[in-house]
Amino acid sequence: MNIKDKAIKNEYPIKVMQFGEGNFLRAFVDYMIDILNEKGNFNGSIAIVKPISFGNLDMFKEQDNLYTVLLRGKENGEVVNDSRIITSVSKVLDCADDYNEYMSLAHLDTLRFIVSNTTEAGIVLDKNDTFERLPNTYPGKLTKFLYERYTAFNGAEDKGLIILPVELIEENGKKLKECVLALCDAWNLSEEFKTWLENANVFCSTLVDRIVTGYPRGYADKVCEELGYEDKLVDIGEPFALWVIESDKDISNELPLDKIGLSVIFTDNHKPYKERKVRVLNGAHTSSVLAGYLYGLDIVRDCMNDEVMGEFIRRVVNEEIVPQVNLPLEEVKEFANSVFERFENPFIDHALLSISLNSVSKWRARVLPSFKDYCKNKNELPKLITFSFAALLAFYSANDLREDGLYAKRLNDEYVIHDDKAVLEFFAENTGKSDFVELACKNADFWGEDMSLYNGFEREVSYWYEKITTDAKEAVVEVLA
Repeated sequence: MNIKDKAIKNEYPIKVMQFGEGNFLRAFVDYMIDILNEKGNFNGSIAIVKPISFGNLDMFKEQDNLYTVLLRGKENGEVVNDSRIITSVSKVLDCADDYNEYMSLAHLDTLRFIVSNTTEAGIVLDKNDTFERLPNTYPGKLTKFLYERYTAFNGAEDKGLIILPVELIEENGKKLKECVLALCDAWNLSEEFKTWLENANVFCSTLVDRIVTGYPRGYADKVCEELGYEDKLVDIGEPFALWVIESDKDISNELPLDKIGLSVIFTDNHKPYKERKVRVLNGAHTSSVLAGYLYGLDIVRDCMNDEVMGEFIRRVVNEEIVPQVNLPLEEVKEFANSVFERFENPFIDHALLSISLNSVSKWRARVLPSFKDYCKNKNELPKLITFSFAALLAFYSANDLREDGLYAKRLNDEYVIHDDKAVLEFFAENTGKSDFVELACKNADFWGEDMSLYNGFEREVSYWYEKITTDAKEAVVEVLA
């Protein structure tokens, strides 16, 4: 059976143009709008624009733009395995091959939103972009599209758009707007158009969070058998989702996702929520995975299910990280509990070694801020975070530097450490020296400051480093005692 035989598709006017046909947007934005349509709070469809030449849209055409989102994981203590056929996409086109149709979207009276996910490298300026032909970059394409809309509606104030980039860069909306305005100057577009951009359009900075693994390669037949129909576009993700949308103007009534129970936050400042995610979710990973790997485990779920490592993760988060986040404590605790459930996801094997990539810069960005706030607020060292620093040094302790990384050993298992060249060279040159821990603590290039200046830090790290390199399991047990 084909998916087209399983779905009833309502015809809605196009309200959203989406740059990007990838897995994340389809299992996140399109999924949410599908629910919004079902509740009767939106009554609008999505036109997906493929922004680059790579790939084709044949499968969308074969399936009438229908596909299944399958959410698997844990939520509120229960295992979730839910499927939903997404009907919110009415049109999928290539902005180059279907250029005229793409530009005609700018003339739609119903169009109100532009969503994008063009990767972190997508929001950039390119001096080779020109107004006379289709630009290469997303900011270039967007600028030309907005100019087309401005012209089509004679600069009408009510025909501006709400622009929602979800690319994983700092201040994504602000950065995108800066690129668009820079192109206006480079292309000598009118001051009237720039004024319309500023006054009639809303560029939002956003924060998004959902793990989407995408098409189930290797077991798609089994998934389709469970679904009861064929779907070449099935998209798998976790139940957890968070979308924080920052804007100068209140747009929540136009996109009332929060009013139907979805985890969407409209705010004038998304930074505390980003801090929460970086410190709690990413910080939990970075403060625990290296110790967990040396302890003898290989995936995040096994760490959570292990009595000792599970306690380590929960305590470092709840006792040393959560209290330092600048949001209401109960709200942060609730987020932390959702993080623990995500780590326990029975459907995702998240390898510790894959998370270990670039751990030095990650520790500085994700863990050090909590360390510093803890020291300031408690006037003492956070024991478990300090232990995580020692575990990082132990994990990176190796001398065998090759072209593809720094080779180290966990008992009889060889593993490869991947990080910046300067980081790997430092550890390869200094591992085994009597003053190794001192050199590492004082390396301000790594941490942004001399960590030995924190009273007792170098001594504590030396103690735990010795314990971890002797017997990592006993060391984790001891630090929790």
